[in-house]
Amino acid sequence: MSRDADHPHAPDLAGTLPEELVPELTAFRRDLHRHPELGNQEFRTTAAIKDRLERAGLHPRILATGTGLICDIGTDTGAGDLLALRADIDALPIPDTKTVGYASTIPGRAHACGHDVHTTVVLGAGLVLADLARSGRLPRPVRLIFQPAEEVLPGGAADAIESDVLEGVGRILAVHCDPRVDAGRIGLRTGAITSACDRLEVELDGPGGHTARPHLTTDMVTAASRVALDVPALIGRRVDARSGLSVTWGRLESGHACNVIPQRAELSGTVRCLDLDTWRRAPDLVHAAIDEVATLHGAKSQINYVRGVPPVVNEPASTQLLHDAMAARRGSAAVEDTEQSLGGEDFSWYLEHVPGAMARLGVRPPGELSRLDLHRGDFDVDERAIAVGVELFTAAALLDGDRPA
Repeated sequence: MSRDADHPHAPDLAGTLPEELVPELTAFRRDLHRHPELGNQEFRTTAAIKDRLERAGLHPRILATGTGLICDIGTDTGAGDLLALRADIDALPIPDTKTVGYASTIPGRAHACGHDVHTTVVLGAGLVLADLARSGRLPRPVRLIFQPAEEVLPGGAADAIESDVLEGVGRILAVHCDPRVDAGRIGLRTGAITSACDRLEVELDGPGGHTARPHLTTDMVTAASRVALDVPALIGRRVDARSGLSVTWGRLESGHACNVIPQRAELSGTVRCLDLDTWRRAPDLVHAAIDEVATLHGAKSQINYVRGVPPVVNEPASTQLLHDAMAARRGSAAVEDTEQSLGGEDFSWYLEHVPGAMARLGVRPPGELSRLDLHRGDFDVDERAIAVGVELFTAAALLDGDRPA
């Protein structure tokens, strides 16, 4: 990735976040934080976004699922495919443990993954880009996507895509809060930046019997134990080790009495994968390995393999666009390399259809030594990150529209 801050088509100060909008966006984020809503229940959040966009003279459309919305800007220019900016709007079912004035007012629910920030960033970018469109300075039409249910497997992105949110879209961008990166900076990576994560449930069946005569039946506890031990090892020998395909069990249950061989055993766990092509093969590989081990021990297997999300694979040109946009606003020193995480993100479903990239938005207060991780009740952000995200997206819209198709 180029590290040249002097981009030949860098935007001027057009699209910079107006100072008077900063407190409004901060207040908007805090309002969302006080009123978190779970996936597919984001009615208040959807209404708040819709109201603000309409007050800006825009025409948002609520998705067919009833929550979430899209809003197009500058489509009357006829300047080609849309650039989509995506935010996820749902919260997590965990308690907010912070002692701040904007803590969650809903017991057992919290914006502990930064979706309130993602939503505010895309809203802010939309307000700035709408002003540019009205003055004829937006070179490419933009679509804002406020997607519900990112935290609900396999992710609300799939439903949004079925609602045609990608119709006419040529590129899609997103950010995700990262508490390991200082506010004022972003992390970027070309290629896979997250991992795939699927859910696996296995039921083993046999005739059962007396522990005095295991040779006359299926020794179910042994069969289940061998599945738990041998399947991960088999999988590890059937793919390139660099693909990072792994099966990890979180639950194994069987039996009720010490002298009774049970008829059933249940296992459940996760399948994670770093590589997109291997992830696509994973269900067949896992099914075959489980069937082989179960059959060897005389057990019948029923497998429920639940697709989660593929890895987010950042397309090179889109990643470069985010780099150049950040360099144009804050200098190339504000961009740092980031590693591939083992977490999942349903933004990956969009990238199955159109090119795009996700940046890690720094939300750690500069100089802060403690680390508040995602999906924790005490997670919070340095709210200066909101302005950074808005200017990243607005600069990307200006740069992308200035490039040849």
